[in-house]
Amino acid sequence: MKIEQTLEMVARSYPQHMIATQLTDIKRTAYNIQLAVDGADPRSLSICDIGGGVGLFSPGCAALGIHVVLIDDLADPVNVKEGNAPLLVHRKFGVKVLCRDVIAQGVADIGERFDIVTSFDSMEHWHHSPKALFHEVRDSLLKPGGRFVLGVPNCVNLRKRITVPLGIGKWSSMLEWYEETSFRGHVREPDVSDLRYIANDMGLKDARIVGRNWLGYQSRFDFVRAGMWLADIPLRFFPSLCSDIYLTGTVDGS
Repeated sequence: MKIEQTLEMVARSYPQHMIATQLTDIKRTAYNIQLAVDGADPRSLSICDIGGGVGLFSPGCAALGIHVVLIDDLADPVNVKEGNAPLLVHRKFGVKVLCRDVIAQGVADIGERFDIVTSFDSMEHWHHSPKALFHEVRDSLLKPGGRFVLGVPNCVNLRKRITVPLGIGKWSSMLEWYEETSFRGHVREPDVSDLRYIANDMGLKDARIVGRNWLGYQSRFDFVRAGMWLADIPLRFFPSLCSDIYLTGTVDGS
């Protein structure tokens, strides 16, 4: 079964009012899975996904035959609002869910090693340095030769370079920051040089940075979404201008 067909099946397993949102995320999630799997047979792989929450990635991987462990503190507004209902989808497809704050508690005691460790659109929400966590990922979570994949929004993408000088590039909404008891928005978005720094600090081999523009396709402005159909592919040659950037690399195989 093709990845996107599998993801559509999984998306339709969510609570009815969440299905439309999951369906719109299929192409991005399919790309994330392809980036993580890197051409290998999914049925031979194990993945630990950090910070994926109730998203489509973990159950989608599990539905493809991958052994999946999801680690998340499950404290986002959607978790408060929806409770355990979305996670029933994860458990239906065999995802093992571990609830913990990875920055405060780490991952060294998980007791299992994985072919791949992923984290998509999560690091920018963390309030403390991920350095210790990423060292534990390297030393305790990944198998020798295992693959690390980190996906984040780009703090200096092309859209921000244009809109911020015009005064219309707020970091996050006032309501999200001021009215919520706990701020769960973006604390610090990285750029390409930051990802290279992380790769060097982790000692990753074959480190590579790629760019995509999922956020552009999700813009609330019609003209931005329409423009992405023309700009997306050319921008991929310049990850530093893309809205979404990814770091991939492998740990020492010895």
